Parts: sequence; C-alpha cells; structure tokens
Amino acid sequence: MKNEPFFTHDGDRYLPTAASRGPWNPNSLHGRVVIGLLGHAIEAAHGEAGFSPARLTVDMYRLPGFDPVEVTTRLVRAGGRIKVVDAEFVSGGVGMGRATCQLLRRTEAPEGDVWSPPPWDAPAPDDIPAGDPRSGMGGMWATRMISGGPVFGEGAKPGPRRLWMSEVRDLVAGETLTPFVRAALAADFTSPFAHAGDKGLAYINTDVTLYLHRLPATRWIGFEVADHQASDGVAIGACRLHDERGPIGVSSCAALAQRRG
Repeated sequence: MKNEPFFTHDGDRYLPTAASRGPWNPNSLHGRVVIGLLGHAIEAAHGEAGFSPARLTVDMYRLPGFDPVEVTTRLVRAGGRIKVVDAEFVSGGVGMGRATCQLLRRTEAPEGDVWSPPPWDAPAPDDIPAGDPRSGMGGMWATRMISGGPVFGEGAKPGPRRLWMSEVRDLVAGETLTPFVRAALAADFTSPFAHAGDKGLAYINTDVTLYLHRLPATRWIGFEVADHQASDGVAIGACRLHDERGPIGVSSCAALAQRRG
C-alpha cells in the first residue's frame, strides 16, 4: 500500500506515525491500531499452520500517546487443539492495553444441520459508489455504505446499518497485512458503527472482542449492526462480520460515555 503506514520499526519497538492518530484526543492513538498491533504481534510470535485465531479480546484501559511502543507476548497454553496467548501493549514504558487470543486447530466439520441467520444479501463493494472520504476519518480506511448512513456527526441515522470496510494503509512498514491483522484492525469499528446516534458518537469503547470461524478471504469486510444497548453511560454493541464470500464471525465491545478532549 502506498499510503503512510500506522507504525514503523525501530529495532524491537514500533514508532507510531501521524496516520495512527485517534478521534478523541489529538495526542493519542486510534484504538484500531492498538488492537491491530496486538494481533500482529500474537500472530507473528505464535501463529501456527493448522490453527485458526478464533477469538481476540483486547482491553484498552489507557489512551496511548505517540511514544515508542513495545508489545510483549506470553504463551499461556499450547495444547493439541487449543492455544492461548496473552499480549501487552506498552507505550512509553507504561502498559496501555492487553490482549488474549485463542487459537483453535482446524478439523473436519461434524455432520448435521444447525440453524444460523441467513446470509446477507448486500451488493458487492465494487457495485457501490465510493462515499464521502470523511467517513474514513480522512484516509484511515475506505468504506462502501450499504444502508443506514451516515455514521458520524450530526444527522447520523439510528437504525440498522450495514457497510463494507477495507484497509488503505499497512499496519507496520514493510510487513504484509495478513487476513487476521486486517480483521483485528477493522474490529474497532464495531463501537462507532453500533453506538453512533443522531447527535453523533458519544461513546468510547474500552474493549473489543473479535470472534472468527474463518479468516477473511477478501480485502473488504462487511459490518452489520446486530445490537446496541446502554444504561447510565455504559453501552454494549455488536456487529456481524462478512467478507465477499459470506459470514466470517462477530465482533462486540463495551463503551463509556465520552466527550472529545
């Protein structure tokens, strides 16, 4: 990808670029790059042929600034059918977030029919005109709105929403954007997509959980809002995820009422 990546290498550390800036504070990183880098480090250190990352949970308890970043990983369990890995995101020497990833061995599917929601009937991304570039935070991602837009700002329409999202930047300079990292980066979009209302986005997510029964096979990932609930400034949201071949999983998050600083 030709656009500036979110991070560059500095030995074992990662240096955030201006492209990784988040929406809540001009001196902080976007949550998606935190999640993406944790997923990248877990996959690089502990990914294994035959295993599929089925769950990634990331807790984000501080807003990282633009200090150099280190990511440490620890193998918690290495079994024949399941692997569990922990990781920590350290910015400027301070822990800012942590992740747990569960990797499951792929095997033969059992016989029998099990109910699942019908496949979505969305048009292909290439059949949808490109929307307002501002919907991608000025070049952080690309989207093709299917229904329910706009997402951000005054006038956002509450109700069912669906869109396609695609990455336009590498996560780390010189590193291939893998299907798992692509999904991890995108998963943070669950919060604004599920939580934005007619007064804009007023919730900041504190975590993300990504469930995948398979990795995305195409560069576009489809989001379909499945739920939003909120009480006393605490919200939860969920989206169903698709690629151009069909469903791939679900993502969910918790969030707190928040004003931009």
